[in-house]
Amino acid sequence: MPAMRRLPFFTDEHRRLAAKVDGFCDADIATRCDRDEHDTDAVSREYVRALADASLLRFFEPLDVRACCLIRERLAYGSPLADDLFAMQGLGGIPIARFGTPEQKSRWLTAIENGAIGAFALTEPEAGSDPAGMQLRAECDGPADDPRSGYRLTGEKTLISNAGIADIYVVFARAADAPNGEARFMALIVPGDTPGLTFEPVQLLSAHPIGTMRFDGVSVPTAQRLGAEGDGLRIALATLIRFRATVGAAACGMARRALDEALAHVQSRRQFGRPLAKFQAVQFMLADMATELDAAQLLVARAAWLADNGDADGDSDSKPNAKEEQLRRAVSMAKLFATDHAHGIIDRAVQLFGGRGLIRGNPVERLYRDIRALRIYEGASEIQRLIIARTLVDKG
Repeated sequence: MPAMRRLPFFTDEHRRLAAKVDGFCDADIATRCDRDEHDTDAVSREYVRALADASLLRFFEPLDVRACCLIRERLAYGSPLADDLFAMQGLGGIPIARFGTPEQKSRWLTAIENGAIGAFALTEPEAGSDPAGMQLRAECDGPADDPRSGYRLTGEKTLISNAGIADIYVVFARAADAPNGEARFMALIVPGDTPGLTFEPVQLLSAHPIGTMRFDGVSVPTAQRLGAEGDGLRIALATLIRFRATVGAAACGMARRALDEALAHVQSRRQFGRPLAKFQAVQFMLADMATELDAAQLLVARAAWLADNGDADGDSDSKPNAKEEQLRRAVSMAKLFATDHAHGIIDRAVQLFGGRGLIRGNPVERLYRDIRALRIYEGASEIQRLIIARTLVDKG
């Protein structure tokens, strides 16, 4: 199946980048991906280093969503773990790129571009789809008017990708409430070796470095705060909205790999005296898989084009304007459709493989485990449906 780069939403420069990523994946991903399942932390570090050496971590300022989509589609085709690592570099780097001071960008964003591992610490045990429910506390550590003062973090984050291996975390915490009692949140840059910060790994269905972070009076200077004290939730949501289309691109990469594997299998596997591909029922399955993949690619490419070419920030505190609503709806549709239908495409690929598709290590077996998280992280499918519906009905 053709890759997304062939669609008219992309420029010749994007297509040249995609060809470069093809070569990178053949040389640096294909040679390592057999270690993804048993040497996850070590190979994760190698992937980030390789991405940095290939200058593939330099699309976050200015943010080129279409470039990120093409990179993620190809990485996910070869190694969903490599795609995860690129995604976390984006989620760790974009808040700094968009909201950081020149000094913060020079120190922290440059480090991420050069291979320091990034992370985005938002989720908590009681705050997943509702980030405003976070309870990690950021208390002032010293007089508010003293530039040497900072914050002391106490609490917990969970299901944080790259927990324990990241060098730089963008951490979201609850600040002191506003005088009217309204909750306020902040974003802080926290190095991974900060005293008082500990980690506990969590095992997932698929190979992925993830875990729980505990903050026991972790001290963070004011110079490592992004934006103002009350900007934290706005920074988090703006980052997710802008980067969300790339999740759909990763789903398309996984689905394209599954379809390619299924096509090769049904053309070589013979049953009842002829190849599986000659059976009409199999052909109908393949036709549906190809159609759904094409539709997903189109939705993702449109959303990425809007993110790159619109003037909507997607982070306004006031009622969204028409372009912001268009962007929110487009990226939510892209993530919802691409991840849900990629899951279905991969499921049918497993079905076409029969018992062989259940054998540990078969590409479609691994994809079956890898795709499931994409319907949850960076906004579950149900949240995307709410966003889409609200852009349609909340016109008053």
